[in-house]
Amino acid sequence: MQFPESWLRAFVNPDLDTDALSHQLTMAGLEVEETTTAAPPFSGIVVAHIKEIAPHPNADKLRVCQVDDGSGQLLQIVCGAPNAAAGIKVPLARVGAELPGGMKIGTAEMRGVQSAGMLCSARELGLSQDHGGLLILDSEAQAGASLRDFLDLDDTLFTLKLTPNRADCLSILGVAREVAALTGAPLTLPTFEPVAATLSDRLSVTVEAPDLCGRFAGRVIRGVNAKAETPAWMKTRLERSGQRSISALVDISNYVMLELGRPTHVFDLERIQGGLTVRWGRPGETLELLNGQTVELDSDVGVVAAGSVVESLAGIMGGEATAVTLDTTDIYLEAAFWWPEAIMGRSRRFKFSSEASHRFERGVDFESVVEHLEFMTRLLIDICGGQVGPVDDQKINLPLRAPVSMRLDRCHRVLGVPVSREEIEQIFTRLGLLFTVQDDVFVVTPPSYRFDLFIEEDLIEEVARIYGFERIPDLPPIARAQIHTTPEIVRGPHSLRARMASLDYQEVINFAFVEEAWERDYAGNSDPIRLLNPIASQLAVMRSSLIGGLLANIVHNANRKQARVRVFELGRVFMRDAQVVDGDLTVKGIHQPQHLAGAAWGPADDEQWGLATRQVDFYDVKKDLESLLGSLAAKLTCVSAPYPALHPGRSARIELDGKAIGWIGELHPRWAQQSDLTHAPVVFEIDVAAISTGAMPAPVELSRQPMVIRDLAVWADADKSYQDLLNTLTQTVRSNATLDVVKDIRLFDIWRDKSAETSEKSMAFRFWLQGSESSLDDSTVEQCINCLLQALISEHGVRARA
Repeated sequence: MQFPESWLRAFVNPDLDTDALSHQLTMAGLEVEETTTAAPPFSGIVVAHIKEIAPHPNADKLRVCQVDDGSGQLLQIVCGAPNAAAGIKVPLARVGAELPGGMKIGTAEMRGVQSAGMLCSARELGLSQDHGGLLILDSEAQAGASLRDFLDLDDTLFTLKLTPNRADCLSILGVAREVAALTGAPLTLPTFEPVAATLSDRLSVTVEAPDLCGRFAGRVIRGVNAKAETPAWMKTRLERSGQRSISALVDISNYVMLELGRPTHVFDLERIQGGLTVRWGRPGETLELLNGQTVELDSDVGVVAAGSVVESLAGIMGGEATAVTLDTTDIYLEAAFWWPEAIMGRSRRFKFSSEASHRFERGVDFESVVEHLEFMTRLLIDICGGQVGPVDDQKINLPLRAPVSMRLDRCHRVLGVPVSREEIEQIFTRLGLLFTVQDDVFVVTPPSYRFDLFIEEDLIEEVARIYGFERIPDLPPIARAQIHTTPEIVRGPHSLRARMASLDYQEVINFAFVEEAWERDYAGNSDPIRLLNPIASQLAVMRSSLIGGLLANIVHNANRKQARVRVFELGRVFMRDAQVVDGDLTVKGIHQPQHLAGAAWGPADDEQWGLATRQVDFYDVKKDLESLLGSLAAKLTCVSAPYPALHPGRSARIELDGKAIGWIGELHPRWAQQSDLTHAPVVFEIDVAAISTGAMPAPVELSRQPMVIRDLAVWADADKSYQDLLNTLTQTVRSNATLDVVKDIRLFDIWRDKSAETSEKSMAFRFWLQGSESSLDDSTVEQCINCLLQALISEHGVRARA
């Protein structure tokens, strides 16, 4: 919200300079985002009176002006402005003046005629974008007077960044109330003489929706002059508040909204057929708005209609059908209270916002409707003339202002400062809050313009704001600070992130709400948790997997010519679980575990001359996963299994010590093709809780004896997996004390004889054996290998390969 300081000081004028006032407003919660002067810096600009004007002898578009600048001697100025005329008063940049941007004015010869200065337009002075001619000043201006002083161009413009709950401060009056409460300066309210009704004309208004409109007031005014000139003082205030002057009728409406916070609407009475009806819209109805946009209505959008014709969006914007023009002579002036809940979100649905909806959806004073209507009537009659009818005021459904209690001791505990009872009474009085006190309990009745006072903490906040946050001392906590150590075996989120970053993955943070198709396609979730009020139509459900977000990240980078992408995310997923009960950090029926997911796409390594380019594959990512798990990797197994997001033959269920904790694999070709990816990414997703606790390192004595390496190749059925055979070998080593010399087992070759009629495959194992006290002899080694071979034969029916 922007406004000039002079307008605010017309209501309340505390003994504070601009900087001090700005600071006090900010500390009270009305953040002053910016202060700037009404005009950019310039010097040497004065009021000048054009006495005479004559054509330029050598140029058709130039004229020679004789100008009185108050010095007692006429100056000769060459000017090309089309509106230059004798008798008007305009800005003059004298010789030596400096314009905005740093341009300095000197004497010049223009087509053979000397010019001692420059007559200025509004744009040349940085006052507006109008460059159609000279800026014409009031005829009462004194020649030679400083333009900055005459137009009050050093007036400071305040820009407030208000929080959504402070709707009462979306006006000069509201801010003035705050300043008066903060400083104790007297508040001067605008005074006016109500206009007596001279007509008996009325317009029938029927309110059919009490949950839309709580109060509706209006009156007929006939014989107005819509072409009347808006007063200069009003134009100035509007322009310095960011409003463009349009016409007298529109300007007056905007002025009342800015000064009093009361949005109003002016109907062209002759364009209204019959009376007005306030109701909810009907599906299929359309309305052309004042901004030229045509919107389709629905049953939850409020409208003002005349018969079957919709005239305006209630509390948002008027319609083109009854808009006033410069030819309008009879008007209907309306002021109403619209329920905030009935206005919230409607303008955003139509992809625009208005000053009226911005205020009504936050709450507007419902008691001063008629008073503000009378004030606007006075302005209209004084500026545009006319005859007025009586005010029709319908109170349909006004909010109930429930009293709010605040305990004095509770206020002291929250603020940490023993604000006295007497000072709190003064604070509430200065804020205009009606209250009673009994047994140190304040019972406050919120005024009609405050829609942010509902609970005890709201009143405590009011005390803190006016008391002054700067007066609350900075005290160290009195509770004993106890440092909690983290067990070495615990891997927290930061540790996991650091490990992933060290593996060349970059962290991303995606929305927790995703497209419904992602849940169906990537997670096989046909019943996701839906959002009641999604921020976008496509982000309508909560995610149960992180894979969709990572895939979107890869597609985003691939579309921008990135050839290699490795990303990860650590975040929560959301799944239905009837066993979950409500708690401090839980929601009934919803399981919210933390997952860690990674995705790799493109070359396995950065491009370099020493390595051939190779696309990342399943085993690259599996190796990254093993590196992430560290000591837990020994318990990791990948079991071939299908998953909706993954390639049917290149996906696996991740198990840790026999418990399923996630999935790993190559993206399904269907989804890769759908995303226009030239090759499929490899992804994994695991439960963070399952890997957050590791094992303590166990020191063992290192043997000084030489290592013995032996190979063993066996024929096995095609359906026998390496993991099955490895499990048998590992179990055999553990159960036989003579095999404790076997230190490691690895598969190094798989071979199939394509010419053979059988479907057997050859699997070659390499064993590392080492004694602890002495070197191993050949007979001991052969005995160990034969023992392992016999275990494979008896368990899996393999046979030794010659």
